[in-house]
Amino acid sequence: MRELRGSIVPLVTAFKPGGELDLEAMGRLVDWQIASGSHGLSVTGTTGEPSALTLDEREEVMRYVAERIAGRVPLVPGTGTNNLAETLRLTRFAEALGASAALLIVPYYNRPSQEGLYRYFAAIADAVDLPLVIYNIPGRTAVNIAPATLARLRRDQPQIVGVKESNKDFEHVCRVLHECGRDFLVFSGIELLCYPMLAIGGAGHVSATGNLLPKEVAAIYDLVQAGKHGEALDLHYQLLPLNDALFWETNPGPLKWVMGELGLIEPVYRLPLCEPSAENQRRLREVMAQYDFAVPVGARR
Repeated sequence: MRELRGSIVPLVTAFKPGGELDLEAMGRLVDWQIASGSHGLSVTGTTGEPSALTLDEREEVMRYVAERIAGRVPLVPGTGTNNLAETLRLTRFAEALGASAALLIVPYYNRPSQEGLYRYFAAIADAVDLPLVIYNIPGRTAVNIAPATLARLRRDQPQIVGVKESNKDFEHVCRVLHECGRDFLVFSGIELLCYPMLAIGGAGHVSATGNLLPKEVAAIYDLVQAGKHGEALDLHYQLLPLNDALFWETNPGPLKWVMGELGLIEPVYRLPLCEPSAENQRRLREVMAQYDFAVPVGARR
């Protein structure tokens, strides 16, 4: 698991104007991300609009991106749903592809108890040999997996190697590291907490902002690893306005709009997601003017 660290960028799912998958655009994004120094890639997580994809489409995206990466960096696809059978199908598919790990969201809408969460993740761990990273995002799932539950899973299921914490409660995150062990891989899923998470022992971050500034988002981790905390902190605050702006509306709404403005993808969504309001588009342009988006011609549509 030494390779599973740093900036693991959660790619958007690109669509053509008619709404079908745009795998060619995703291939360009993969190559640009790797050339920019991203340490790994993830697909079909929150930023990839998984609930708008069929299971077949999720597998198609995973397969294509795995082939495009061709082993150059780790791939950590999101394979979780709120249905155990579907999650098992997608996780087994990721394992067959040779993914480095699978990212498993806490089941949403069901609002399970901690015992239910333990049994759910244990059942998945019993069914595969693939390393598993649990994805805790209580703002989307309405359930927060407790540090004690994560510690129990870590003790009982060796292939559960980490957690992506989209959790603004830093006390919670500290308790996860304390109870699970400081070698447990804890990734920040909150853009404003990428640097702070590293400061308390995190393994890296899964930041939507990496879709726009992959070099800078990766550099936060690289600088910390090099002991250059002052430079990492400067970069943390440099990215703050953009990190904020991308969440003025539900992710990946603003992100895909900005990527469309930069020519990276067609800014196409699947309902119920849509483009940001006209006022937020105006405000996004003001924030964009603060950054140098060094997008190479080869990455553009």
